Amino acid sequence: MTYPMDFIERFVSRFRLDRFFSSKLILAIDLLMSLSASVCTLVFVRFLLSEDALTSGFAMAWCGLSLVLSLVFFFSLRTYRTIVRHTTLKEFAKICVASFLKSLTVCVVMCVLPFADTYYAVIGALDCCLTIVFLLMVRVAMIIAYDALREKVVSSRKRQNVMVYGVDDKSVATVTRLANSPHYNVIGYLNYGTRLRGQNIGGIKIFYFESAADIALFRERFFVDAILFAREEAVKSEAERLVDYCQQSEVKVLVAPGIDEVIDGKIMKSSIREVKIEDLLGRDEIRLNMDAIVENFSGKTVMVTGAAGSIGSELCRQLASFGPKKLVLFDNGETPMHNLRLELEERYKDLDFVPVIGDVRQEPRLDYVFRRYRPQVVFHAAAYKHVPLMEENPCEAVRVNVAGSRNVADKCVEYDVEKMVMVSTDKAVNPTNIMGCTKRLAEIYVQSLGLAIEKGEVKGKTRFVTTRFGNVLGSNGSVIPRFREQIAKGGPVTVTHPEITRFFMTIPEACRLVMEAATMSTGNQIFVFDMGESVKIDTLARRMITLAGFRPDVDIAVEYSGLRPGEKLYEEVLSNKENTDPTSHDRIRVAKVREYGHDKASEVMRELERLALQVEIPEMVRLMKRTVPEFISKNSEYEKYDEEIKQI
Repeated sequence: MTYPMDFIERFVSRFRLDRFFSSKLILAIDLLMSLSASVCTLVFVRFLLSEDALTSGFAMAWCGLSLVLSLVFFFSLRTYRTIVRHTTLKEFAKICVASFLKSLTVCVVMCVLPFADTYYAVIGALDCCLTIVFLLMVRVAMIIAYDALREKVVSSRKRQNVMVYGVDDKSVATVTRLANSPHYNVIGYLNYGTRLRGQNIGGIKIFYFESAADIALFRERFFVDAILFAREEAVKSEAERLVDYCQQSEVKVLVAPGIDEVIDGKIMKSSIREVKIEDLLGRDEIRLNMDAIVENFSGKTVMVTGAAGSIGSELCRQLASFGPKKLVLFDNGETPMHNLRLELEERYKDLDFVPVIGDVRQEPRLDYVFRRYRPQVVFHAAAYKHVPLMEENPCEAVRVNVAGSRNVADKCVEYDVEKMVMVSTDKAVNPTNIMGCTKRLAEIYVQSLGLAIEKGEVKGKTRFVTTRFGNVLGSNGSVIPRFREQIAKGGPVTVTHPEITRFFMTIPEACRLVMEAATMSTGNQIFVFDMGESVKIDTLARRMITLAGFRPDVDIAVEYSGLRPGEKLYEEVLSNKENTDPTSHDRIRVAKVREYGHDKASEVMRELERLALQVEIPEMVRLMKRTVPEFISKNSEYEKYDEEIKQI
């Protein structure tokens, strides 16, 4: 039987003490209590002390004065204008003062009235005390009764009360799918502004919000546990408004699953998840020409280097769905490769794929793989990427990012690979660190090789494509997993600098960019992405703390550790129209970069590899700076070489 509980829940919802017990009702109750205190006082004095002077006329005059003066002082001191459930010592003091003034004034007035001499002081003092007691007892009783009923309702509820954001078709469909759900009870729709105030859809009321106070009201009035978004795009659009309001009111923010996760028209509880920081930072989904992409990879042998990494593994997942003839996975990480293998075996049972343990620095191993599997398309995602670590180990950065990329590119030409797509980084734009410079050097070599093929200087048919990424949300070793670990440990969360900013994209978004670039490329192009607005890392850290249910600088501290070697405050805007050309895709542009001759580029790359193998760091860094003049070190020991080169 749920009817009694439903009745109680409706009763509590409709008569919430701090909202629906209006100030007028509170005033009326207070006046009744004050009058009752006066009556009880007179009765006590009359029957206990047997005062003959307390005539009926005296009693009526005292009670009448008590009622009128109570109204005056309660109104003057605004004792009724308060949230009953949150009565403080300040409100207690107001009640005491109002009661005292009422009783004192009644005594003074009674002295001038033609009544017999009575114990005015005793009666007044007793009246004052009883008035205070009665008023406080009523308030305490109201609070106890309300909390008891609310606790009973809350503890008995098995379903979460949710409001569904928006009134579009998907929101309506979500409400329909949640009908009769054993886990969620839809209170109503939630919409910004008052345009649809008082309306409903299919009998479900539309509520509106304009501030955080509205969300707090819904939480208290309807016991709303969460706001449910029907679309991930809506979460992003409301990141600075509704999501913030929910966080302030301690209301959960949930996201409904996509249509592919809906089973038999019903939404499973496991499919609905809480909002993550990735949902708030990501942008609208990139629209792709999926037919052209599928046609580009279907039935072909595709190889991915760095296949077990964050970008590489997502590339493999997306490629697996396109129906390749064979997918060759190349990586030197045993455990992550094993995990990827298990995942692909489970998710893509018909996929023909080969996991290969190998290192791009080892030319013979690469030669074996290319010779045996003859890939037609190669995605080169193998790289060292962590800026501080590469600043401290520059030789290894050169060996992997420069020499490794050269090895892969040369094998692509040797074995007639149709297309090689190289994953680069935004840090290759005006690099300030070793890692960024090595990626720019890899770009130089790959592009020079492609131009040499076009000019007939090198025999081959391979087309080379380069894509530059911003920071990828959730990639291995990136800032977001780091912050999550620190929050899980109770803090502190460390930010390098309070003003540092970065551009972000999601891993699937980055991989879609690769697919689109690989499809539209005609060869020897560097594609960059419209990164949108940069994100302040300090703001990111604080928002993640709030999403985790904690208060920044209260529950979990935010500390500043200082810029790391090679790190800069602001990343370059990759899609700047001054240094890029448009493409057929409104979110993708082609970078304008300096062209290098292949012979010169090849000579430099081999010399850099030789210096790296011999650990000749000063000469190696100097050569890097001469080859990439825009490479100016920041917060690094290699800044001294910038001054040397300027003087040459």
